[in-house]
Amino acid sequence: MKILLAGDSTVANCPTHEYPMSGWGAQLAPHVYRRAAVHNFAKGGASTGSFRDEGLWTALLGEAGEGDLVLIQFGHNDQKKQHLAARTGYAANLRTMVGEARALGAAPVLCTSVERRHFRDAPSSSAGMGDVLEESLEDYPEVVRELGLELGVPVIDLNAWTRDLYLRLGREQSVALFCHFAPGEHAYWPDGLADNTHFSHEGAAVVAEHVAAELAELGLAAPAFAGTTAERA
Repeated sequence: MKILLAGDSTVANCPTHEYPMSGWGAQLAPHVYRRAAVHNFAKGGASTGSFRDEGLWTALLGEAGEGDLVLIQFGHNDQKKQHLAARTGYAANLRTMVGEARALGAAPVLCTSVERRHFRDAPSSSAGMGDVLEESLEDYPEVVRELGLELGVPVIDLNAWTRDLYLRLGREQSVALFCHFAPGEHAYWPDGLADNTHFSHEGAAVVAEHVAAELAELGLAAPAFAGTTAERA
């Protein structure tokens, strides 16, 4: 069985010069049973439209066959394009992807987009309630949930799960999941970096392990070991 990944930079293999930046798809293989080979077609900056236009979806389908899994996670870049609004172009593209994967005998799995780490202070009237995590992805996650029900497709709700993860860890501890560097700390970002969208190797591994656990829960792929990093922490 193969696990084929379609997505954006939060899923993709990042260039080596950006290490430790990583998409969760790059860390998935160690967390699934060894018979499942992971093929990561995700690309930084990709939307449901550009992924097809650049031939990446065609390449993925060229490797997909009976019994393979096709995990699909988009939204971060779709929301920047008017023609890929959540309930129009985005939803239509996901429906097409699901249909084309199924036509090859593969099993599509939709993933809601991982949340960005955008904390803000709680209003003064909410003193004692802690930090507030912004909902940066508008209605894109909800559309994926709706499509799962409409099409009878399994959904891994990474948006809800990552939101809960960041809030449980809190503003300070959740920094480790992302790429934050002081000036002079990283050769590629000499002026420093505070990136709250792209995961560090550690953050990507935590998400990947959760994806593997969810696939096991759905009866689609056995995990390499029980439990998730976040649960064992």
